[in-house]
Amino acid sequence: MVKKIKIYTKATGEVFAEILEEKNPKTAEEIWNSLPIRARANTWGEEVYFPIPVYLELENSQEVVEVGDLGYWPPGHAFCIFFGKTPASRGDEIRPASAVNVFGRITGDPKVFKKVKDGDEIIIEKA
Repeated sequence: MVKKIKIYTKATGEVFAEILEEKNPKTAEEIWNSLPIRARANTWGEEVYFPIPVYLELENSQEVVEVGDLGYWPPGHAFCIFFGKTPASRGDEIRPASAVNVFGRITGDPKVFKKVKDGDEIIIEKA
């Protein structure tokens, strides 16, 4: 069974994503078990991120991600939503500040997260 989550902000409404357990099983399980989460969004280029109550090390981490990837950033204990270039990107790549554990993917249009501003409330729940 594919685990699905709902990400909500006033700017985006409900956006759905799938948890990719096979890629980083420990990260996926810890994040799933921490839901629901309420946080305040931070933006960094075309990335939304926010701290969550999950404390993990790197697991099959990636330096470059794809549009729509959900990642966990260990240094900031952060949930990251990637929808385009960041200040660290080179060329057309999407590069986090440092390596992340990719644990999920947005199933709709990730570009809606361009509407999210610093400080916006974000809610993540099991769908």
